[in-house]
Amino acid sequence: MDIVMQSIDSIIPYEKNPRKNKKAIDYVKNSIKEFGFKNPIIVDKDNVIVAGHTRFEAAKKLKMTEVPTIVASDLSDEQIKAFRLADNKTAEFSSWDLGLLDGELFDIQGIDMELFGFSFDDDKNALSDTYSLKVKIPQYEPTGNEVELSELVDTSKSEVLIEEIEEADIPDDVKEFLKLGAMRHNVFNYRNIAEYYANASKEVQELFEKSALVIIDIDDAIANGYCTLFDEITKLRESE
Repeated sequence: MDIVMQSIDSIIPYEKNPRKNKKAIDYVKNSIKEFGFKNPIIVDKDNVIVAGHTRFEAAKKLKMTEVPTIVASDLSDEQIKAFRLADNKTAEFSSWDLGLLDGELFDIQGIDMELFGFSFDDDKNALSDTYSLKVKIPQYEPTGNEVELSELVDTSKSEVLIEEIEEADIPDDVKEFLKLGAMRHNVFNYRNIAEYYANASKEVQELFEKSALVIIDIDDAIANGYCTLFDEITKLRESE
């Protein structure tokens, strides 16, 4: 089937859509912003959405004027209704291989995966045992390659946000607070950090460790509050 670019204003959401997608819209918006609109919206012969309501809402948030579509003109009205439900239902039967997922997430250092719904504040994505005492820390063996400081962190997203904050007509103290918050969008490349650390002076290495950019001793990490939850669970176990 051909992919047809259409004006977003010409596309009609299905008014009886039973799928609640509000929570997913921002994640899909971030995906489109990062990777492009790779999954067209499927519409019927009257341009009513069959599959892709979340992508449609995300595109509106991104102020897109055109979106890619596939017109399912070969399907009957009954098939359209069935496909609309099946497209959402079949996704519910897939699940994650958490061991493989864990490794994949750790290999992605230049993209903030929390933008797409992955959370690193809990163990839902990374561990098969929710109450495991494992501390999942990516481990890197330095190869001896020399890297520049500019290769340790991607600040592009925070810089764009800071520029927007600077242009905003808001009090200066609010600006300063928001700029601090914008730093959360910096993405650290821990593989390159490990390389830089290996070639740095002892003083720089110690500061890297204090900043939790590199963790050499897990006990020190607990003492400094980087693995507080692990420490608390350990104490609970010991008290039983």
